[in-house]
Amino acid sequence: MKKWLLAIAITATTISGLAQAKQWTVVRFGIEGAYPPFSWTEADGSLKGFDVDMALALCQEMQVECKIVPQDWDGIIPSLLARKYDAIIAAMSITEERKKKVAFTNKYALIPNKFIAKKGTNLTFTPEGLKGVKIGVQRATTHDKYLTDNYGDSVEIVRYGSFDDAYLDLKSGRIVAVLGDASALEEGVLKKPGGEEYEFVGPSLTDPKWFGDGFGIATRKQDKELTEKLNVAIQSLRDKGKYKEIQDKFFAYDVYGN
Repeated sequence: MKKWLLAIAITATTISGLAQAKQWTVVRFGIEGAYPPFSWTEADGSLKGFDVDMALALCQEMQVECKIVPQDWDGIIPSLLARKYDAIIAAMSITEERKKKVAFTNKYALIPNKFIAKKGTNLTFTPEGLKGVKIGVQRATTHDKYLTDNYGDSVEIVRYGSFDDAYLDLKSGRIVAVLGDASALEEGVLKKPGGEEYEFVGPSLTDPKWFGDGFGIATRKQDKELTEKLNVAIQSLRDKGKYKEIQDKFFAYDVYGN
């Protein structure tokens, strides 16, 4: 009897393990589509950018079908957990706080964070120097948390659903500066018509306490096989030179770091 019960238990465990081992033939990536050059939305609704090209290349490397799912930033992690898609590739910093909710691959990019303001703006980057100054950030980002933790009692933080809205208010004078990653600010303001009126100001921010260890692809914690497959694919793209090929389409400098 005991042997029979043991055999049933072993069989049940084996079946359960097989059921949990998902065979990934399709991977759905959630992408914001409002954070150039990482992603933007074309007039026809299609998404373009570094993150989109990376997603497509990763799927090709993993030999799976790729699906791109547009998703606003505010709901990007909840929608992953609700299984609207399988992974997030959206210039998302790997932070301890986010690790409580999701798993991350190894980094796939690392960009410094900067302030941007109109040329001639005199700003002193201390709590006293920024007292009452309106600075825009995208809501629920590492930039939001950095400002809150370091200047929250003095600076007037203006939060936006997307950086595009922050840029509009910067140009209209409703806010004095915007904090974001350098490449997005460069693409969203400096390279646009009228961008010559603006410049980077203040320090270059990379402290892992707020900005994590680079950008990673977020997955659900239980999808360990997918996380590992993505890690292997990221490294493979770098080894083959495909990563640099994609990077050079969008950036004039190395965005991976050491």
